[in-house]
Amino acid sequence: MIKRYTFLIFVFFAALWSCQQATEQKTLETTAIEDMQHLPPDDRYRQLFIDVQMAKVFPDGKTFVDCTPKFPTHQILENYEKAKIVENFNLKNFVFDHFELPKQYASGFEADTSRSAQEHINALWPILTRQPDKENVGTLIPLPYSYIVPGGRFGEIYYWDSYFTILGLQSSKQVDMIENMVNNFGFLIDSLGFIPNGNRTYFNSRSQPPFYAAMLQILAEEKDKVSVYRKYLPFLEKEYAFWTFGEDQLKKVGDTFEHTVKIDENTILSRYWDRKNTPRQEMHHDDIMTAQKTNRPDDELFRDIRAACESGWDFSSRWFRDPQDLSTIHTTEIIPVDLNALLFNLESTLAKAYAASSNMKKAAAIQKRANDRKAAILKYCWNEEKGYFMDYDFVKGEHTPVASLAGIYPLYFKIATPKQIEGVAQMIEKEFLKPGGLISTLNITGQQWDAPNGWAPLQWLAIQGLRNYGQNDLANTIKERWVKLNKKVYKSTGKMVEKYNVMDLTLEAGGGEYPVQDGFGWTNGVLLKLLVESEAQSDPRFKSNY
Repeated sequence: MIKRYTFLIFVFFAALWSCQQATEQKTLETTAIEDMQHLPPDDRYRQLFIDVQMAKVFPDGKTFVDCTPKFPTHQILENYEKAKIVENFNLKNFVFDHFELPKQYASGFEADTSRSAQEHINALWPILTRQPDKENVGTLIPLPYSYIVPGGRFGEIYYWDSYFTILGLQSSKQVDMIENMVNNFGFLIDSLGFIPNGNRTYFNSRSQPPFYAAMLQILAEEKDKVSVYRKYLPFLEKEYAFWTFGEDQLKKVGDTFEHTVKIDENTILSRYWDRKNTPRQEMHHDDIMTAQKTNRPDDELFRDIRAACESGWDFSSRWFRDPQDLSTIHTTEIIPVDLNALLFNLESTLAKAYAASSNMKKAAAIQKRANDRKAAILKYCWNEEKGYFMDYDFVKGEHTPVASLAGIYPLYFKIATPKQIEGVAQMIEKEFLKPGGLISTLNITGQQWDAPNGWAPLQWLAIQGLRNYGQNDLANTIKERWVKLNKKVYKSTGKMVEKYNVMDLTLEAGGGEYPVQDGFGWTNGVLLKLLVESEAQSDPRFKSNY
């Protein structure tokens, strides 16, 4: 089955590259092949794609790119050319006649708020589950195993979301689904060379925060560690090759190549990057509008916007020169503390996998790389004045001015030194802690990854990161406030939502690129993890692990 899927994906992406050289005059036979290969929407529908997105036929730009065509591409394009010149042509009606709208997962789910939050989450797992994909004519990249989608507008698997969903699956003892999720990501790595942002054709140029190694660590906890690390070693190697690709091209300090940056004569660190420099297909109209507000070169702006999407923090003032102005985004000039902490974990996990495979020479070599990255994080991402971990602007040679919860990653992956913990804990308690949990940054900008919003993944990373260094009282305070807010919103709305307003507890969340989504994978996962943990701690047989 895997071989069949791998072949389909290989053919699929071979078509992506070949289409760039194709002429407008295509034979019917070539066009039929194009339909089979699931080209991304901008290549596939060309002017129709631009017209639909710029006319905002759908309020959310993601809707059209997730639509499924009812007819072959060549027929849709021929019909469009004929129809659009007719008087009183209606573009929206044309789209509805030629495309099926995407399914909204959990939209028809009726919540019973008499049930506990834990019971509600367990009832949602089947609603958010997708079965192995069949070949389709839309933008979905088919996956060979069942998986969990976030919910709301997100009907596909997302990379970093899935780690926090897996935390919940672990708590509900769904080991088979954890393994399915890990296998799907391994399939994508094997087929594409990396894990895309999500399994959609329009995400094929970027990844997301690399949590695959952390997923394997959870699977290894549930199964035999040695066999897990041996089995998935090839996938770890391929993902690492993606994130370090081009580092041999870096000759002098300041050189960059895709994700890699030469910081000093002996140090290479990583940044977020997208291989395309065009408007995002799922937010085409918005990116065009942003570009019109600035004199920056379009390709530079679009690359920085896309790179921020790879970070998962789309958008946040941590990427902006001017915290209130999206057009000042400069993601590709920043060494993010979270990305490099994740790559430290990837390198450390690779060392374990090599050791499990009895390749001690490679284990030692990759562990040295992990140790070198750890030292570089401590050197370039620790802000002594603030007593906190910060992103580093390698162009200016200084820390960026925006403190964010990304600074908690070195605690989660045990990179921070004991001497640094007091400062980090103090910063978290005095600046980030609010009545409902932790804000993402200290800036109120209208961007969804800034104040007043709190996000489940960052709460978990902070809680566990603080526990790793004995800051249990602060960790428990964050946990109690977050759980209380989650339960409150659930009881009043019947929903678990993507993000929460942790400053004003009368509201769900602040602004962002799209409305608050319900479902919701990573909120479910983190909350369930915390609730099950509390149950265990209340058991008289429980002995604290912290």
